[in-house]
Amino acid sequence: MDEDKTTRVTVRNITDLARLAGVSPGTVSRALAGKSLVNTKTREKIEALAREHGFRPNQMASGLRRQKTGVIGVVIPLGHDSRQQISDSFFMTLLGHLADELTREGYDLMLRRVVPEDDADWLDRFIGSGMIDGVIVIGQSDQFDRIEDVADGYGPMVVWGNHTEGQRHCVVGTDNRLGGRLAAERLIAAGATRLAFLGDTTAMEFAARFAGAQDIATRMGLPPIITLPTHLSPDRASEEIAQHLAARARDIDGIFAATDTLAALCLTELRACGIAVPGDMKLAGFDDLPIARQTVPPLTTVRQDIAAGARGLVDLLLRRLAGEKTESLVLPPELVVRATA
Repeated sequence: MDEDKTTRVTVRNITDLARLAGVSPGTVSRALAGKSLVNTKTREKIEALAREHGFRPNQMASGLRRQKTGVIGVVIPLGHDSRQQISDSFFMTLLGHLADELTREGYDLMLRRVVPEDDADWLDRFIGSGMIDGVIVIGQSDQFDRIEDVADGYGPMVVWGNHTEGQRHCVVGTDNRLGGRLAAERLIAAGATRLAFLGDTTAMEFAARFAGAQDIATRMGLPPIITLPTHLSPDRASEEIAQHLAARARDIDGIFAATDTLAALCLTELRACGIAVPGDMKLAGFDDLPIARQTVPPLTTVRQDIAAGARGLVDLLLRRLAGEKTESLVLPPELVVRATA
């Protein structure tokens, strides 16, 4: 009975075969390509299943290349904070630019928000759905290893995020570590000597920003930067920031917020505590979203060129759809000095 059930399984794509074999799509791709990274027993099992279901070793990959839906998938993984909203100003700004670029190239956009802890196969199922020609992942979240694994067997994918030496997936993003250095240098130049980082350092981009700021604090002989772990969902962030200020405000005179959104919420809480900015507390954000010019006082921040990033994501994805192997694109950050530092 089990054999009959196996033969009745429909295998439409690499993800279906991977699920049947009990391995990842990357492992299937490597096995069918004859890569020695896959142990002999696993490779023989995958090859046998491929023959059973009528796949030649290169059939799945070529099928993906031939696929034409006119749709590009855009997926936002929220492994780091399941309550973060797509309405977040950064997401909306980047999505707007992506929609413009994809429309200009004749593609529609399919958006998907995923919480990886509820859906471990979130990326495999999306690329294997047959509904998209390629995928743009916005943010690595805590899913770096999952993205790396999929990149081994799936070419038309580009990720907005942080570039790490030796990584296999193609990424577009800002030099976050350099951006962190710029922010810390500005806070120190404005007179701050006891710095704190506001944000979640488990997310790759934020970790790089924190590391860059710490580089400067160490170089300048300042105390280690205090971390103030904070979620990105506004309902939790405001409460957490208020708690941080109540506990640590006396210990610090400069705050580097991981995003402009967090910086704006922090500014509100500082005002509620009667802490003057920039008199008593210097503050810097990251992104240079429209809100950075609208806060009172206007926010000093590190600018990411989000429009250029969207163009880069689409350009690299189209080149990958054409079969080209592309390098990652790392954009330079720019310090924007306003009134908070």
